Amino acid sequence: MTKTKKHAEDNCPPVYQCRLPLSTRTVNHLADLLRRHLKVIRSRWRILPPGNIAVIVLAVLRHDQRLADMAGGNNVSESTVRRWRDELIALLAAQAPRLDRALKKVHRQGREVVLIDGTVIATQRRTGKADRRNYSGKHHHHGLHFLALTDERGRLIWISAARPGRTHDNTAARQDHILAHLRAAGLGALADLGFRGLDNDVLDPVIVTGFHATRTHKLTPGQKTANGVLAVGRAPVGHGFAHLKNWRVLTKLRTDPARSSHPPPARPARPDETSKSTADRRPQRWDVAPAGAGVHDRHPHTSPLTGNHTTRVSARLSALGRVG
Repeated sequence: MTKTKKHAEDNCPPVYQCRLPLSTRTVNHLADLLRRHLKVIRSRWRILPPGNIAVIVLAVLRHDQRLADMAGGNNVSESTVRRWRDELIALLAAQAPRLDRALKKVHRQGREVVLIDGTVIATQRRTGKADRRNYSGKHHHHGLHFLALTDERGRLIWISAARPGRTHDNTAARQDHILAHLRAAGLGALADLGFRGLDNDVLDPVIVTGFHATRTHKLTPGQKTANGVLAVGRAPVGHGFAHLKNWRVLTKLRTDPARSSHPPPARPARPDETSKSTADRRPQRWDVAPAGAGVHDRHPHTSPLTGNHTTRVSARLSALGRVG
């Protein structure tokens, strides 16, 4: 009996195509970042052009495509796709806005209030005592905690680095010095009761959390009305998290939690430093071949336009162009 590893005649793996809805500006921005990086490191060639690599990585982040599927569909190895993903994630994470700059930009736009909230992104359960701190007792699963700021319309302004899932919202806010940054920028914040006790200034509070009821202290009708108004005002912060989690790789991180984000820069900010504004966005659709089909650098039916870890990268891409 003879063993062979070749496929039988006319027995090729099935191939399918899917479309990746993204703005052309997002794809071009990611491809330009890679081109500049390749020039800096003096890389002579890659098996695919930067535009193709950008679309493959965006498919992994947006649709949570498996690395092996993307590799098989583009005739490269799984380790190559993983290396591309980590490389572009590092390039994008380096452009994540700092907290002080983001708040100063909001102040220059004439706004007075931001919305603050925390969320937990699920991760795989890993063995060992070191992973116990990633277990969230509130959500009853392992994950990583992130703190985010949005404007009054729910647009993401800033997101923190990843912390263990058991981290409380107040603890994360104190470690990031949220209160001090808000006072320095002259802004206020609307938050839920999870941030109660963060701002103890009764006369001039910066963070408004509403009223808390206990067994012995019931809320008055006026306090209930105030809580209702506050709930309506801070509702858009949920829209910001929902938009961020449209990047399906954040549904459940299967990578090492240590790769989920980069730490924020430790260099102090200068008063003359300003952040660049975001240009207008034009949505386009890009072809992605998860298995067996080639990826084109540009969609054949669209004309070209002229023109930081996983969670921070998704926030950066969301700022470049509204998707979904």
